[in-house]
Amino acid sequence: TRYTIRYFQSDGKGLLKNDNGTVFKPNDRYPLTKDVFRLYYTSLSADRQTIDVYVEDSFGKVQQLTFSFNNEREEGKDKPASSRH
Repeated sequence: TRYTIRYFQSDGKGLLKNDNGTVFKPNDRYPLTKDVFRLYYTSLSADRQTIDVYVEDSFGKVQQLTFSFNNEREEGKDKPASSRH
């Protein structure tokens, strides 16, 4: 079975990339070549952001995951606060 991944961003603006550095374009399909992988999202706006990630197998079965983010700001500052892990 082969798997592909794609995403759509309905709110906000940002970049989604995988663990080998490939930056995804919205609605383009990318092959998943590993069983375990990481996705990295970088915010490019101060607005609320929502992305839908779709993983599809070669039989057409789709699994959708939705992620929503709010950009936190430090009080009295105009730039977004740095994220803490």
